Amino acid sequence: MSRIFYYLVIKPLSFLPFNVLYGISDVLFFLIYHATGYRRSVVHKNLTNSFPDKSKEEIRRIEKAFFIHLCDIIVESVKLFSISLTDLRERFTIRNPEILDKYYNNGQSIILVGGHYNNWEYAAISLDLQVPHQAIGIYSPMSNKFFDKKFAESRTKYGVQIVPKSEVRQSFSRNANNLTMTIFGADQSPTYSKRVHWTTFLNQDTAVHVGTELFARIYKYPVFFIEVHKLKRGYYVADLVLLAERPQDFKSEELTKLHTAHLEKMIIEKPEFWLWSHKRWKRKKSEEENDKETVSPI
Repeated sequence: MSRIFYYLVIKPLSFLPFNVLYGISDVLFFLIYHATGYRRSVVHKNLTNSFPDKSKEEIRRIEKAFFIHLCDIIVESVKLFSISLTDLRERFTIRNPEILDKYYNNGQSIILVGGHYNNWEYAAISLDLQVPHQAIGIYSPMSNKFFDKKFAESRTKYGVQIVPKSEVRQSFSRNANNLTMTIFGADQSPTYSKRVHWTTFLNQDTAVHVGTELFARIYKYPVFFIEVHKLKRGYYVADLVLLAERPQDFKSEELTKLHTAHLEKMIIEKPEFWLWSHKRWKRKKSEEENDKETVSPI
């Protein structure tokens, strides 16, 4: 069934021009937002808890704008299965890739951290085309083996390498002599991991993955944040922001707090572009964790 759906629906849709795909996005928005109410309760709860000072009208405005954006992300992700190199370069650009040149020339690998903000899939697939380092993305394998393979093929066709999250440590070890940019998404809910940092994020107790900080401090790799901005429908630009040139000099938890605060600032400025439909706060802070907020060593 997965193969039939891919070859008869997803792949043919990916060949459609962008203007047709955005027409489909408009229809999809009506179906998701108005007809079925898909995850509206999750989004509404997340927004209300994150912005307790905003009026009901403002929450509804952000909620609607988010779903419009989400539907665009869906069709843009479908397009990635057949997007041309020309289209990709035109629609996603890093404005300051030269900021990495001195690290590359000095033989330093780097770490890049970001969140599910604007089109993170465009960012991931485009990075290796625009930076001097070999881009390596960390991902969570899908339970459906067929779609896991197809998404992997789509994400890696323009040079980026991907490693499952269970093999991150091995990736750092085997690439110790290569110049790499390892990409961390730091805003997913660490449901089972014991190595987390608890902080207040968007007015809520939030567990944050600490992998960015742990590997940066161990390997002494400079850490950058990627800010993805939406210019207009289907067009994005990104800025690379240096967070820590010498992460080994940071105190425990300090770097995790820094990149989390950076993402929070972006979300507060334009909340409709973050992924509100995921259950970010499903992990609750227990009484035991109230006394254990330090970053654990690897």
